[in-house]
Amino acid sequence: MRITRVATAALAVGMATALLAACSTGTSTGGGGAGVVNAWAGEPQNPLIPTDTNENMGGRVLDSLFAGLVSYDADGRISNEVADSIDTADGQLFTVELQDGWTFTDGTPVTASSFVDAWNYGALSTNGQIQASFFEPIQGYDEVAAENPTATTMSGLNVVDDSTFTIELKQPEADFPDRLGFTAYYPLPAVAFEDMAAFGENPIGNGPYMLAGPGAWQHNVRIDTVVNPDYDGNRKAENSGIDFIMYNNLDTAYTDLLANNVDVLDQVPPSAVTTFESDLPGRTVNQPSATIETFTIPSRLPHFSGEEGTLRRQAISMAINRDQITQQIFNDTRTPALDFTSPALAGWSGSLDGNDNLKYNPDEARRLWAEADAIAPWSGSFEIAYNADGGHKDWVDAVSNSIRNTLGIEAMGREYPTFAQFRTEVTNRTVPSAFRSGWQGDYPQQYGFLSQNYQTGGGSNDGDYSNPEFDRLLVESAGETDPQQSQDLLNQAQEVLLHDLPAVPMWYRNAAAGWSEVVSNVTIDWKGVPMYSDIVKN
Repeated sequence: MRITRVATAALAVGMATALLAACSTGTSTGGGGAGVVNAWAGEPQNPLIPTDTNENMGGRVLDSLFAGLVSYDADGRISNEVADSIDTADGQLFTVELQDGWTFTDGTPVTASSFVDAWNYGALSTNGQIQASFFEPIQGYDEVAAENPTATTMSGLNVVDDSTFTIELKQPEADFPDRLGFTAYYPLPAVAFEDMAAFGENPIGNGPYMLAGPGAWQHNVRIDTVVNPDYDGNRKAENSGIDFIMYNNLDTAYTDLLANNVDVLDQVPPSAVTTFESDLPGRTVNQPSATIETFTIPSRLPHFSGEEGTLRRQAISMAINRDQITQQIFNDTRTPALDFTSPALAGWSGSLDGNDNLKYNPDEARRLWAEADAIAPWSGSFEIAYNADGGHKDWVDAVSNSIRNTLGIEAMGREYPTFAQFRTEVTNRTVPSAFRSGWQGDYPQQYGFLSQNYQTGGGSNDGDYSNPEFDRLLVESAGETDPQQSQDLLNQAQEVLLHDLPAVPMWYRNAAAGWSEVVSNVTIDWKGVPMYSDIVKN
């Protein structure tokens, strides 16, 4: 994910996500039963199918309902969960042994086929899954992912017996197992394949929580969960359940937090960034997280293709005073970006060639804009689309002002009421402007920030960016066994992006979160999401 997905979906979600971001509708309706934690959330974009969710509102629910081969702790450390072992001799052929005793909440066992069938379903192009590209490293992906597939299953996946399967990759990728705790790689029970749409409304997982019952997802209102009594994995619940309460406004959610009507809010509104630590004494965190805020300028827009488009992207990026906006709007809970990943991840560098394009330089911005005008005179206005329910209006207005004042063009925000509506328009390529994007880590690697968002065909590459040189460097970095060589290739790939700017990096987001007086043991993890299973309801 994940678009924040993550959204993402990011975050993306990333979650990916990931995309950073957003929440949806409704007002607080209070909590569930005794011991149940009320958590801020928003309406997921899609039915709750692991391979079709790349934003963090759906992703955080799926992460509660499912368990993968591995899991991540609060610091991003990786441990086997459903997997007993993931072995390889060459980094290309992996043998996965599952632990005994895992079941889905319908009582059926979690087997090797539960993973292999789910992954094949996710990769097959005719199923139209948003996260299909996560299976791109696996042998046979190209055949099933083709517009007219020549196979329905990936040749690189083979079930040996109920507790064993093998994964053969196209090339050695030693870090591949570390990605397998992400949503896209969750298993599915056999019943899911009978009616996937129905399953997405009432998903059956194998994680620490399960839906409270049929219809527990009240659209735009809440999703109620209870503890899965048969779960014996790494995230044993310290509470009785999580109710995900959906809000259409971060300020409303914050007011409910102050009144103890919602127990945990992992994104305080801009109106509270200067006061939340005093409003909630001893009940806040303000820490770096593996997230980044960007906005994407698709090359399909007039004036944004070819050399003219590159010059205009660079000019727009240099026209934005990130230092001023992060201080005035966010009270320094954001840090101006210098790349496309996050300093919270290993390998990050603030000295990549080309990151001058991310620094405020009004004279150079005007020079580049004039150079673009010499190719084709500018016409129209520059707009940035965003969802109004995620607290984005203030910064979009500030960025638009900075662009307008520097370049002397019309620039403004383009508002969509809800995150779900906004993401649907982005996914369908019907947004007629630049649009807010961003990413929340799916797994603790820089690779995940780059592959899904900017690789040709990436699941969250909503700007449809494609550069063969970037693709080559990214694939070579994944296949390089020497860590330093791999990092060098990844840095070179980022330097291609810093020139092309398919998205304009804005800032890294701190996890600025708070919780109510009636919960304790709240931890915000490496990507900025609460560790729900750890929360204790007092």
